[in-house]
Amino acid sequence: MSRHDCHACDEYNELSRRGFLKLGGLALMASAVPAWLPRVVMAKNFVSGRDVVVYLYLRGGADGLTMLAPYGDPAYATIRPTLALTAPGGGANSTVALPNSNFFGLAPGMAPLLEVYNEGKLAMVHASGFMVSNPSRSHFDAQRFMEVGKFNDPTLFTGWLGRHLADTGAVVPGAQLRAIGVANGLQQSLVGSPKALPVPGLAQSSAPNYSITGASGTAATRLSRLNAMYSAVADPLRSAAETTQSTITLLNSIGFSTYSPVNGAVYPTTALGYAMKSAAALIKADVGVEAIAIDRSGWDLHASLGPVNGAMNTLMDDLARGMLAFHRDVIAGSNRNAVVVVMSEFGRRAAENGSAGVDHGYGNLMLLMGHRINGGQVFSRNQAGQAGWPGLGPGQLFQNLDLAATIDFRNVLSEVCANLLQNNNLANVFPGFAQQSFIGVTTT
Repeated sequence: MSRHDCHACDEYNELSRRGFLKLGGLALMASAVPAWLPRVVMAKNFVSGRDVVVYLYLRGGADGLTMLAPYGDPAYATIRPTLALTAPGGGANSTVALPNSNFFGLAPGMAPLLEVYNEGKLAMVHASGFMVSNPSRSHFDAQRFMEVGKFNDPTLFTGWLGRHLADTGAVVPGAQLRAIGVANGLQQSLVGSPKALPVPGLAQSSAPNYSITGASGTAATRLSRLNAMYSAVADPLRSAAETTQSTITLLNSIGFSTYSPVNGAVYPTTALGYAMKSAAALIKADVGVEAIAIDRSGWDLHASLGPVNGAMNTLMDDLARGMLAFHRDVIAGSNRNAVVVVMSEFGRRAAENGSAGVDHGYGNLMLLMGHRINGGQVFSRNQAGQAGWPGLGPGQLFQNLDLAATIDFRNVLSEVCANLLQNNNLANVFPGFAQQSFIGVTTT
């Protein structure tokens, strides 16, 4: 989001403004870097037990109580008299039925995901978050804490995905690029990763071109001069420049503009749709990319939530159609080992406010999609840590305000790391986290 959002709080708008300003500098830097090194040739059709992880972050605090509505909790309709969704078949505000559930229903905007859920490739984890006594309701802090994987540690700067990649060898030996951030800058989750690069242009309708522009003669002259300039400087600048340039050459060789999805996949013509389509092209190119971080902003809906025909519905529809297309194209259509993890910094207040919106909350929804996801079910726990629901009634809300977090998101991500990414060094990926028994969201 690059302009003021009338639905959002001041902090969220300021964070979005900073990101937009940073984008201009990054785009300028990328367009000035030439593709002058020989094209890198990678081993095709590599075989690995590790999934490529697509980390999709919903910035702003998505409302999980709308996305997957607990209509079976009688308190839900009481505290959201105008915004609550109803049981399936209940009219315009009714949810989409989930098989074998008389408690949870998908919001209408999330309906495209029912296909993936029914195929057993989509799992939903409700009432998740940082299981701490004093969670942050600040966008900036909550996003940072979640992406570094540790609560309120100002000394930790690397991200959980960055540490995972630094811990593990490359899937493709000699891979030029292991992680990409499809955003205005490298996301905090990827900081510390070897061979990681932000490429915001992958969320655009036209494929980015990072080569030097101009007539062939002038472009060649500029390439020659840059080559000479970088070869004359000392490390680490020379190595960094050459690595960046060879990476850009690699990206230009993938052919994003000519990529054709398969299996009936149709990506939305939105920034998220373009980003998911680019992620599919990267994965199928087999160049060794192991992690792709994508942002979708706009979820800070303090006013005019619109769960059925407003802003929230538009956001959910974009998300669900993008995920469905990726599933058809990559997971089902191409039989690739890939896992999509969807998170947000916090949920929203359990009760609606006076502006037909919801304020910053706590417990929230996670989505996981992939071949080795134990899908077709909702994972949630009650206050005692057993299978169930923490509740929205009196005496059940966290600080009498919010849905409680009864599943720590780090436990879910730890299971993904151990079983899908082949990394059991979980104490390094999530420092200070007391590991718990996995909840069974993966099949291995």
